[in-house]
Amino acid sequence: MKLDFDDISFLIHSAFEEDLKDGDITSNNIIPLGKEGKASMRAKEDGVIAGLEVVNEVFNYHDEDINYKPLVDEGQWVKKGDIIAVMYGPYRSLLIAERIALNFLQRMSGIATETHKYVAETKGTKAKILDTRKTLPAFRHLDKYSVFAGGGTNHRIGLYDMVMIKDNHIKMAGSITKAVEQVRLHIPNSIKIEVETTTFEEVEEAVASDVDIIMLDNMDNNLTRKCVEFINGRAKVEASGNMTLDRIASVAETGVDFISVGAITHSVKALDISMNFVG
Repeated sequence: MKLDFDDISFLIHSAFEEDLKDGDITSNNIIPLGKEGKASMRAKEDGVIAGLEVVNEVFNYHDEDINYKPLVDEGQWVKKGDIIAVMYGPYRSLLIAERIALNFLQRMSGIATETHKYVAETKGTKAKILDTRKTLPAFRHLDKYSVFAGGGTNHRIGLYDMVMIKDNHIKMAGSITKAVEQVRLHIPNSIKIEVETTTFEEVEEAVASDVDIIMLDNMDNNLTRKCVEFINGRAKVEASGNMTLDRIASVAETGVDFISVGAITHSVKALDISMNFVG
């Protein structure tokens, strides 16, 4: 997944608008105009780094005279104490951009790190960890990019790029079969259709409807395994609901293709990263 720099520009502009407004009244009255400085970003805990290009955009947006140099690669695992990047430039500008740059980098690295943990639990199986739409509003693209950087797989970006027939849609249509039929009247064959199921009988109906992906929602492992065996490759299978890190390995071993995890974006803990001036 590539970064969308139109989205990034909007978010960076908004971040500076809310933080800076008429200026940094602390730095502007303490730091002499024209004073140059050097700073570094350092990991204060182990994790996966994501968002290095976004940090570059933050510094360039505020002051093109800032020279920013990453020392690690995107998606790289770092250890506590590792230096992630170094920056040179006007002291005031570095101080002004510091918190905004860190806010982006810490959140994105936190998502990548948590995703990495879930992906590690699927080792030896075919299951891939999927993200969801449970993202910070307006940060959808960055959140999903961070999942990708952590080794996860992106699900649909929004409501527009894939059909997801859930319980309320089924209630409105009257059945899975009717919901799928209605959708197929209006979309091209290139758009995939996924159906949420909660029982074995609903899985049978979804298979008969020839959908692309069947979501097994909040099923225990025994029922999940039974459904996977019944589907037998006629559709991709996604497990969803109450997917904690403790049970990911056992769910992956049922033979599902995907496991969707909302927690990697909606309950993320930012990775602890600091920025300190040198000398």
